[in-house]
Amino acid sequence: MRQILSGVLAISMGLVPVTVPFMVQQSWAQTQDLQAEWEALLNQATQQTGIGQYEQAIEIFQQALDLARQLNDSQLEALVMLGIGFNYDQLDQYQQALECYKQALPIFQEVGDRSGVATTLNNIGAVYHAIGQLQQALDYYKQALPIFQEMGDQASVATTSSNISAVYHAIGQPQKALDYYNQALPILREVSDRAGVATTLHNIGGVYDDIGQPQKALDYYNQALPILREVSDRAGVATTLNNIGGVYDDIGQPQKALDYYNQALPIRREVGDRAGVAATLNNIGVVYHAIGQPQQALEDFNQALPILQEVGDRANVATTLSNIGLVYRAIGQPQQAITQLKQAVTITLEMRQGLQRENRPSFLRNKPGRVITLTNLLIDQNQPEKAFEWINLYSTAELADYTRLIDAQVSNTKAQKSLDQWNQKNQQLEILRQQLQANFSEERSRQFREFEAQVNQEAEDISRQYPEVAELLETTPDDIEKLQASIPDGTVVIQPVLLTNIKDVPNNIAIFILTKDQPITVKKVPVDPDKLDTLITDYREILQNRYATGFRDRGSELYDLLIRPIEDQIQALYPSKIAIIATGKLRYIPFETLYNRDTGKFLIEDYPINYFTRLSVNSLQLTDTENSPSLQIGALGLGNPIPEEPYNLPGAEAEIKNLPNLLPGSEIYLGNDATVERFKYHASRFPVIHLATHGCFESEGCCLGEEEDCNGVRRIDMEPNTLLFADEPFNIANAARLGMKNTELLILSACQTALREESDGREIAGIAYLFERAGAKAVMASLWNAEDETTSEIMTQFYQNLNQGMSKGEALRQAKLQQIDRHPFYWSPFILIGNAQ
Repeated sequence: MRQILSGVLAISMGLVPVTVPFMVQQSWAQTQDLQAEWEALLNQATQQTGIGQYEQAIEIFQQALDLARQLNDSQLEALVMLGIGFNYDQLDQYQQALECYKQALPIFQEVGDRSGVATTLNNIGAVYHAIGQLQQALDYYKQALPIFQEMGDQASVATTSSNISAVYHAIGQPQKALDYYNQALPILREVSDRAGVATTLHNIGGVYDDIGQPQKALDYYNQALPILREVSDRAGVATTLNNIGGVYDDIGQPQKALDYYNQALPIRREVGDRAGVAATLNNIGVVYHAIGQPQQALEDFNQALPILQEVGDRANVATTLSNIGLVYRAIGQPQQAITQLKQAVTITLEMRQGLQRENRPSFLRNKPGRVITLTNLLIDQNQPEKAFEWINLYSTAELADYTRLIDAQVSNTKAQKSLDQWNQKNQQLEILRQQLQANFSEERSRQFREFEAQVNQEAEDISRQYPEVAELLETTPDDIEKLQASIPDGTVVIQPVLLTNIKDVPNNIAIFILTKDQPITVKKVPVDPDKLDTLITDYREILQNRYATGFRDRGSELYDLLIRPIEDQIQALYPSKIAIIATGKLRYIPFETLYNRDTGKFLIEDYPINYFTRLSVNSLQLTDTENSPSLQIGALGLGNPIPEEPYNLPGAEAEIKNLPNLLPGSEIYLGNDATVERFKYHASRFPVIHLATHGCFESEGCCLGEEEDCNGVRRIDMEPNTLLFADEPFNIANAARLGMKNTELLILSACQTALREESDGREIAGIAYLFERAGAKAVMASLWNAEDETTSEIMTQFYQNLNQGMSKGEALRQAKLQQIDRHPFYWSPFILIGNAQ
């Protein structure tokens, strides 16, 4: 467990006497007396702040505030509000601090006090930083920095640059963190801020530590250490010793690691850093585990665990439980290992539930190891049902992450209000957690546990009262049982899961097989994760390029990994169709293109293929073939909303124009008539909704030009997570408010997603997830933009097949089979997600 030294600094503005203007209501002498009294109070309050008597300082500042108001001087009032806010900040009373700062800011802006403006902006950023709202913190810091630079206030430039660095470090942008730390460091040296130099050196080391450059990390930690000793920062010394020990552990020098950890431990005990004591004990346990002393490791872990529980450090409680599980696994006690790992994963999932949106990505990147270890153990212990349950509680929650990350709404306004109120309480809980870790006491610990229980109970209550928000709160562990019970007869569900890149765990793909009535089975297939990643990327690129060759060769390699190992089991079940629950980058692969070199057939030639998300269980359970509206009563079609280049979609327009011929009773809206308002107004009247428009589901926006134009220069006005309409782009986060409760099928025929180096495929499933959440029983989307004419042909054939009484899945399959002799570029991007019946 590594730690950074405090880089979140509120700047205490130098409070100096200010000339008070002549007041008509008072005599000059009265004004001078009030000013003198104000200055005395201000100096007294500032002294109390300097010695850490923050509550007393606030009382005196309040008296100064009254005098400032008597003097009718808004600038003096703002100065006092800044001082009060700073003291509330030091007491971790963040809401009160924020209120004071936000009262002071417009006054400083109005009177042109640039120093006051910049100081207040920085301090507002520091509050948001402390309560975990990192994007807002970054926004305020970045407003403050150029003002300090213009003023030549070098010390404040350094402080604010360090604060920006700390945010970038926290959100997983290490290079930006290094850039700002390296701006701060020479300034701190120039102004002779030795403590600031030491902290910055240490934190630069921490960034290098995180990005896997241990020698650079050691260099910076070792530069920081003597300065921290020189300025008598005992807590900083202990943290740096702990982190040096961590680096030596990483580079395979366990004895040196122990030496440094054992230097850090007594200092942390001496300064009363209980969370630090627990972290170092945990780290010592890790070393003893690595060098084959499991009993000593367990002893250290079991000393750390109750301390972490007391101080409310749930992240490291989960880490320590996981470490205990790993020791039990190593000494051949798998059931004890499973018990500990289950507790660790449960805490991780609960923590995900409460994270602020901007904090989720970095948290999620670092936590898959324990659930993969648990899944492997459960498979090895012949518990495939439990393995499937736990890997899905973790991995399918990516869809909840997607909805949280784009701030998806729900249609029920009361439910949304309850969710918003819960989010506010959960934010308060996080503040209490941080206060407890910074300043432990039995009373604070009790208050924290009581409030935590209240917040968790409210999440469960809201989920029961409003099922539509349950997946946002991630409190739906019974989805797996419901999913299996709702699988249609004759359908085999396949879910391949990557169990890779975890230390001391063999790299495998676990391929789970589910049917309605049979027990879950699983097959583990050894895999080289790097080669698999390259294979997926190469294959996707081949499929997207109509001129590329080799799709059968690459497709057969994936068939041999994902289908061949379970081929006999599939055939023994005599399925009429196959449904895929894809995870990670496998979501970018249309499984129907997997090629069986033994038979010379694509998988789609043997079975209709559709896809499920976690929420597909809802659409499957809602199926009522007798009472559901017929797909033959018509469709709502909206298309080509901006018939001008580069947005023009003539093929998509032709699709929509043809709808009334294919489905009598359809209504269509093209060009300027294809508006969001028409969608909302008419959606509930039609079982089929066909949107032939651009959609962008990439985090950085979308390129709509030809491939050679898409090098990052020509990005055209498509915001992430939007659909293009004539009146406005529509943010799919609001899909639940479109009135789609009667929608059997939503077709997104011109939308696109793109495979990027950092992509994990969640946006593809996320699109369907959001619309399933909005009520649609199935969603047809495209993995890339296919050629217009072929798209129109496939859509036409699909509707004709529906009119002949085929299911959605079979209708799409037959439409694709009409194109099977062509490159898969033309026919394979269209995938059906959800209920294919």
